[in-house]
Amino acid sequence: MLRFLLRVIIGRKGLAPPFRLSRSWHMTASEMNALIRKNAALCVVLTGAGLLSACGAAFSPRGDMSSPVLPQAQALVDANREYPRWEDFPKGEAAPEPVQLAVEVNTLRVSAGALAGEAARIDWQTTGDAAAFADQVRERVAATPVAPATAETLAEIEANLRAARERGRAPPPVARR
Repeated sequence: MLRFLLRVIIGRKGLAPPFRLSRSWHMTASEMNALIRKNAALCVVLTGAGLLSACGAAFSPRGDMSSPVLPQAQALVDANREYPRWEDFPKGEAAPEPVQLAVEVNTLRVSAGALAGEAARIDWQTTGDAAAFADQVRERVAATPVAPATAETLAEIEANLRAARERGRAPPPVARR
């Protein structure tokens, strides 16, 4: 045991000065990087702790004690502070049986077939003269009043645009003396 202690104190190459902790006078690259990483980690932890402690005051409720609304607002907050419990959620319903689903699917197929039959019975084509039908449509369109903005021609629209551009032009600069 004494031999081991002497070897640790004196070292393999002789007695080391008390201010030297390692055999080498310089740090290796891995020792330098480890020191940098330790310092960086320490800085990150201290910065994070500082930021979190600074945010602690933001979560404490503050209010104007002279406000007449403060007691009512505090009562609402206190009443709704609890989280919902599982008992508050609605109970799930059981899934329908496969036979019941098959019956509903067949009902939909039958009603879809009935709808298709009704649509097939509608006469979708115009009967009679096509020119007469076009004249009837023109008469119905002509009887419908048209909005004044719709009745404007292209020339009127361009004239309105020119007038708006003239109104939007900047005035001439003021002469400085």
